[in-house]
Amino acid sequence: MVIGVGEFAVSADVSQRLVTFALGSCLGIVIVDPVAKVAGMLHVMLPDSNIENGCIDRPARFVDTGVPILFKEAYRLGAVKSRLLVRVAGGASATGTDAFQIGKRNVLALRKIFWRNGVLVHAQDVGGVQVSRTMIAEVATGAVWVRAGGQMHAL
Repeated sequence: MVIGVGEFAVSADVSQRLVTFALGSCLGIVIVDPVAKVAGMLHVMLPDSNIENGCIDRPARFVDTGVPILFKEAYRLGAVKSRLLVRVAGGASATGTDAFQIGKRNVLALRKIFWRNGVLVHAQDVGGVQVSRTMIAEVATGAVWVRAGGQMHAL
């Protein structure tokens, strides 16, 4: 199942793989409960929904509104917070002199939300300059991979 920019999906279907493409300054966030066999993926664009009125109809575009929705939907399918494995990719800078620093701001917003809610990141592949990443999560095993620069690695 492909998760587009500003979208999310949560699944308990062990035959599914969740994938998102073109994680530049955007963040891909994957949560997996290996016991319940529930996985979720979110592709956020921006850190804070206060900068745009569109958060009402597309809350998954923003870190502050998308992350709570991802977790609530995973809990609805049987995930338990204490068992969740969290992995994050993206947050790159568009250029070496990125004035808006969207990637960095996305990562900081995510860390703030996780810190406030006692959520640990188990693995991450974030930052860099002009890096585009693809993120893949397998519901059955909870395995997560990231492809960047033609190289694939487990996360």
